[in-house]
Amino acid sequence: MDKRITEILDKEKNRQSDTIELIASENFASDAVMELAGSIFTNKYAEGYPGKRYYNGCEHMDEIENLAIEELKKLYNCNFANVQPHCGANANTAVFQAFLKPGDTILGMDLASGGHLSHGSKPNISGKIYDAYSYGVDINGFLNYDGIRNKALKVKPKMIIAGASAYSRVIDWKKFREIADEVGAILLVDMAHYSGLIAGGVYPNPVEYADVVTSTTHKTLRGPRGGIIIWNNSEYTKKINGAIFPGTQGGPLMHIIAAKAQCFIEANTDEFKEYCSLVKENANHMCDIFKENDIPILTDGTDSHLILIDLSSKKHSGRVIADILEENGITVNKNGIPNDPRSFVETSGIRIGTAAETTRGHRRNWFRELARKISKIINE
Repeated sequence: MDKRITEILDKEKNRQSDTIELIASENFASDAVMELAGSIFTNKYAEGYPGKRYYNGCEHMDEIENLAIEELKKLYNCNFANVQPHCGANANTAVFQAFLKPGDTILGMDLASGGHLSHGSKPNISGKIYDAYSYGVDINGFLNYDGIRNKALKVKPKMIIAGASAYSRVIDWKKFREIADEVGAILLVDMAHYSGLIAGGVYPNPVEYADVVTSTTHKTLRGPRGGIIIWNNSEYTKKINGAIFPGTQGGPLMHIIAAKAQCFIEANTDEFKEYCSLVKENANHMCDIFKENDIPILTDGTDSHLILIDLSSKKHSGRVIADILEENGITVNKNGIPNDPRSFVETSGIRIGTAAETTRGHRRNWFRELARKISKIINE
């Protein structure tokens, strides 16, 4: 290996080992997942799908992709799955292409309220190609389902997108289904942040209610960096698969698909279910300490791995606090809050997640002490 690369790799190993990792979208994959992500599967082109490849020599690629599909279907109790998306945003883009035409109306969660760029944000392709509208949260940070319904009745979207990247509470998938049915919209659920917790049985499964579900495979699912699409209606299979290949992607990353298969197998165990319970418990322990130290939390708590701290009444912005925490060996990310008084560059929030450090084996008292340290830094 080139010495320059080795030096950078070693520095990153040291950074990860010496840092407390609280970024809610990050986790630590198992050795088996990482070994497969760097395996000889990376050497093979496998454009197409199992049994219908454009290259010869794909018999073992078919085996590993079929295994990943079957394990994914078992994990979320669904009928159909595509494991080829390179990331969650690619999965969303493909679903848009499968069901929408340029200029069609979509309705997704506002970025400032906790939504994701790929749900119709103006700088993103989803906000450029489609006529994108957004819904938000109430004054306490909770999803306002009456407001979402009223917005849907007004703009008549062809697709409604549920899911978030900075919303800590349970999302009522059934209410979204009812709203979508009332306006005749397709319901896409992006469960990227919650997919591990859903697999672990500690957060509601949207598969029963959504037309299509997308996710990443890292974050709480603790797999390689990649995406997935799952659904139950056989009539959607051809259009979804075609929207991934050849619609929006070329050759699948077979080494990542192999790592996904391992991730799905790991997630379908009692050990993983126990891990997910601890992730939620640890997040709630941190919330208890933040409240004791007068640190405002959006929605006054959490139902997941995620905590969004409101710094609008504090001296420092989210950017400054994130930088100070990093100087103290704690990695978080700045995050906007609803009706943020500061700019998107500064923000008035920080987002915290407990998934990664729970993977490292930390428990109640460790997280409570960490929350005290963070509280002291914020209140200084």
